Amino acid sequence: MDKERPEDTGRMGFTVGSAVCMASGVEGKRLFRVEPGNCCSHAIEQASLLMDCSRRASFIGVMDNEPSLVWASHYLCEMAKALMDDAHMGMRKHSSH
Repeated sequence: MDKERPEDTGRMGFTVGSAVCMASGVEGKRLFRVEPGNCCSHAIEQASLLMDCSRRASFIGVMDNEPSLVWASHYLCEMAKALMDDAHMGMRKHSSH
């Protein structure tokens, strides 16, 4: 596997690691956090893929009366939102320098 980074890595900035998703059993806590230092453009691409999976799971879940797929769609959307939010924070931080 090629270990070289793509030329545009980090051009938009890097994730800051602040966005969280999925409620925990403890009030005010979340189960997952975006890791800091990931390329924002890659995070946005991954969020887009998650949203597509979510859209498909939601459609199939509703059409086939599969509540577990609808819940999966909900969680995938939360993950995608966290990625987008964190990438946005990273891009804002990058542009202010």
